[in-house]
Amino acid sequence: MEQKKLKQRHIRNERLETIKPDYRGNKVIDGVFANGDKVYKPALANVLKWQLSKNPQREEKKRDTYTPPVQKGTDFISSSEEMVVWLGHASFFIRLNGVTFLTDPVFNDIPLVKRKAGMPCAPEDFKNIDFLLLSHAHYDHLDKSSVNQVFSSSPSLKALIPLEVGSILRGINPHLPYQEAGWYQKYDLTPDGVEVYFLPASHWNRRTPFDMNKMLWGSFLLKTNNTLLYFAGDTALNSHFEEIEALFGPMDVCLMPVGAYKPAYLMQGSHMNPHEAVKAYNLLRGGTFIPMHYGTFDLSDEPAGEPVRILEQIAAGGMLQGLKIPAIGEPVLLSQLQV
Repeated sequence: MEQKKLKQRHIRNERLETIKPDYRGNKVIDGVFANGDKVYKPALANVLKWQLSKNPQREEKKRDTYTPPVQKGTDFISSSEEMVVWLGHASFFIRLNGVTFLTDPVFNDIPLVKRKAGMPCAPEDFKNIDFLLLSHAHYDHLDKSSVNQVFSSSPSLKALIPLEVGSILRGINPHLPYQEAGWYQKYDLTPDGVEVYFLPASHWNRRTPFDMNKMLWGSFLLKTNNTLLYFAGDTALNSHFEEIEALFGPMDVCLMPVGAYKPAYLMQGSHMNPHEAVKAYNLLRGGTFIPMHYGTFDLSDEPAGEPVRILEQIAAGGMLQGLKIPAIGEPVLLSQLQV
């Protein structure tokens, strides 16, 4: 029986620079984006197995009441210093060379999951933000109300997003400017002195039953004369970390996801556990390691505080030299890091 031939094409934003030599664009197979040459599809059998199985760490998880500490205040927003401020989950406030960024802002509850950790300030306090960086369209990374709250206080805001995510932003507010990019492309909306690149991640995307992998996902690199800052987005451990290091060299600051990794049979294809995140950081030859994607939303089977405990054990064993675990709202000043 003859196998059906898959329809394949490559797409990118043809108006933007592609920085990887001979890269044709993101591969689309039968209408959906792929991770390299493979389309990721969460196996329904694994999802059902997860729902119907008892978590072997169930009692430990019940006893683990960890939530990240929160440092209240707004001074970091008006400061002029270069910094990274964790806002919970994958949300960061970043200032580089006078330009401000918010990554994956999710300030509220998400569908079916309440936010466990507080915010350092009210969403409306984020005034005059220059850029949103949106890694993908999962609900715990792209929250419509949070985007709207930021845009209402930042009239000059622009969004830097993956291919095909613009349709969501148009539905949030048709006046919010945005630019889409594929992997290994450089956005051209940023001012002189700060470059932003959209880079790979090994993940997937879905917001409705009908849009599986119709929108791209990825990671970001922010580059100045002094700093290379990498925001990994949501990703599994894969070869893209070595490719990124080969293109750009060692990273000064790595914002790395370390949560939502159990059960491994379901999560390993799209998330990293702390050991994998450290391996990826070492492949990037990273300087400072700042963890994210833990403690804010309960999305998986591991106890809430387990990622932090594992990272501290790895660091104590000498395999993670640059670990920095800030409180939510605590500024990490780049001038005080060895970057």
